[in-house]
Amino acid sequence: MPKMKTNRGAAKRFRRTATGFKHRCAYRNHILTKMASKRKRQLRGLHDVAAGDVKLLNRMLPKKAR
Repeated sequence: MPKMKTNRGAAKRFRRTATGFKHRCAYRNHILTKMASKRKRQLRGLHDVAAGDVKLLNRMLPKKAR
């Protein structure tokens, strides 16, 4: 049986934590001048992945976190 391969696209976008996965928020790349400061502040940092997506991520990222 061959080794499980990590999905490289997913590896760059998600981080495994003790309880699940975290990801960076969308809408934080460009054209931020029109966005309210409060909204930009709320989008900072990493947020938890939805429970329904965890099963797929476990398959795409079989190894431990980087």
